[in-house]
Amino acid sequence: MNRRLWASVALTCFCLLLVGAWMAPEHLGTMSRELALAGPAEMFPFGADARGRPLLSYATQGAQVVAIPSVLAGVLVTFFGVVGGLLRCGGSERANAYVQIFSEIVGALPRMVVILIVALLLPREHRSLLALAITWAVLAAPPAMDEAAAVAERLGGSRFVEALRAHGYSGVRIYLVHIVFYNLRPVVVRQGAETLMHVVFLEIALSYLALAEKQPSFTHIDSLRSWADLLKLGYPSMIPSLGVQTGHSLVLGLGLLGLVGLMSIAIGRVARAR
Repeated sequence: MNRRLWASVALTCFCLLLVGAWMAPEHLGTMSRELALAGPAEMFPFGADARGRPLLSYATQGAQVVAIPSVLAGVLVTFFGVVGGLLRCGGSERANAYVQIFSEIVGALPRMVVILIVALLLPREHRSLLALAITWAVLAAPPAMDEAAAVAERLGGSRFVEALRAHGYSGVRIYLVHIVFYNLRPVVVRQGAETLMHVVFLEIALSYLALAEKQPSFTHIDSLRSWADLLKLGYPSMIPSLGVQTGHSLVLGLGLLGLVGLMSIAIGRVARAR
């Protein structure tokens, strides 16, 4: 496997996401009726919206909305997966029973219903994607823990740990190197990368829902724009009878989602077992 290639792709996508979030302006900029719906050739690099404001501001503000919460959710799911695998190797029946109870209770909850309840319970002035991302990570933890525990079980669980101890390995080397790095890494890193992508798609769905119902956003303050705004602006271009020339907005929105999807795949390929 060409890990360097996939690592380069993942790092490039991640850097683009962070740089976009760092470059995000507080406001979209001044309106210019002359440049309304201008294409990339007229307003470099992505064109303008219906009021002549650059779509680059939409892209960077959307990156600011999703960057930190999605990464945090991915790291949290990765941590839960590591804990689930290590507990299975620890040999504690009580700990495994508690994990099983947690997995059954949380896994039985409908994710989108819980997310919507949390979004509606948050005060309007404190609404952000971070709380929803953490909630999604907790709801996504049981599958990650179960898969990591299954990997640990195939290793032999506590018997694998005892065998390595008999060969003189220290606890740090057994748990962190042989179990986590060598065996759990492909599973937990892939789970974290997929959760990162899921949180971004969740933000798009919730923001589009708020736009369609003309309601305040569930995931960010009103002065910011989401990537869902790009998709909403661009979708009418798919209906020829409307004669709306907003295809550049749709291409940009789908391209940003593709960037996140590619980053998730690349991270999983980098961590994949040999």
